[in-house]
Amino acid sequence: MERFGIGEKSFVVELASNDGYLLQYFVEKRVPVLGIEPAANVAAVAVKKGVPSLVKFFGRETARELAVAGKQADLLLGNNVLAQVPDLNDFVAGMKILLKPSGVITMEFPHLQQLMEENQFDTIYHEHFSYFSFLTVEKIFAEHGITLFDVEELPTHGGSLRIYGRHAEDSSKPVAERVRSLRAREEAAGTTRLETYSRFAEQVKETKRKLLEFLISAKRNGKKIAGYGAPGKGNTLLNYCAIRTDFLDYTVDRNPYKHGRFLPGTHVPIFPPDRIRETKPDFLLILPWNLKDEIIKQNAFIREWGGKFVVPIPEVQVHE
Repeated sequence: MERFGIGEKSFVVELASNDGYLLQYFVEKRVPVLGIEPAANVAAVAVKKGVPSLVKFFGRETARELAVAGKQADLLLGNNVLAQVPDLNDFVAGMKILLKPSGVITMEFPHLQQLMEENQFDTIYHEHFSYFSFLTVEKIFAEHGITLFDVEELPTHGGSLRIYGRHAEDSSKPVAERVRSLRAREEAAGTTRLETYSRFAEQVKETKRKLLEFLISAKRNGKKIAGYGAPGKGNTLLNYCAIRTDFLDYTVDRNPYKHGRFLPGTHVPIFPPDRIRETKPDFLLILPWNLKDEIIKQNAFIREWGGKFVVPIPEVQVHE
């Protein structure tokens, strides 16, 4: 709001606005907003919070309807949605239509370079249609007449980018040095070369071997291993490495909706966190590794019986 002068006379639109979690803060500051959210049950929660929401998928058609109704955006937001869009060209073309001539687009998504450097292959799963480098995103937006004028690197989801876009015709926002610098770094890292991706594939196979070696050795030594968490990334990891109840006795999760159920594919049972104290495992395999510090702190009590934490990504590490 401060940087772009967003106030009570502005109009802020969020794509995939979910339950209005982000937009509620604009509402608090009396900024007119609109959320566009295709899931009706989730959008209903946003409306209860006082966040007007349109239950539709976003693309050219929805953008035209809103533009004709005089609802173009001064600020167009989209966090963790770009990777989940099946028709990227329709989506970005819609943003061009919906943006006011001097408006700003800001989007966040996981950064492909970080994913590869940190070996985060388990974050590759079915709901993502794309994984973006800055170079690729820049190309897609430019194709639709949008210039990316700034970029921030964030720690979210193991490393994300937040891009800032404007109409190519809007010369009031010069392209920042951060854009040139990131572009150069990605090129130097081989983002535009096919062999970079082949090397990544080999690195992933080696991680699988290392994790299985650790688990086989622990099991042969009579150790009990439990999982912590039941996230999407955990399912990718366990299914790819073929880790079932032969290695992992169970996993726990704080979400009560998951209790009494099983992880898809591997059929590892999910229990409430109390199960850890009851069974005293020797190792706790942390599946949502992006939250490892928080999880290690919350479960420090496993040290009472000599329990240790195992973090599988970027490679197997045991934390005393």
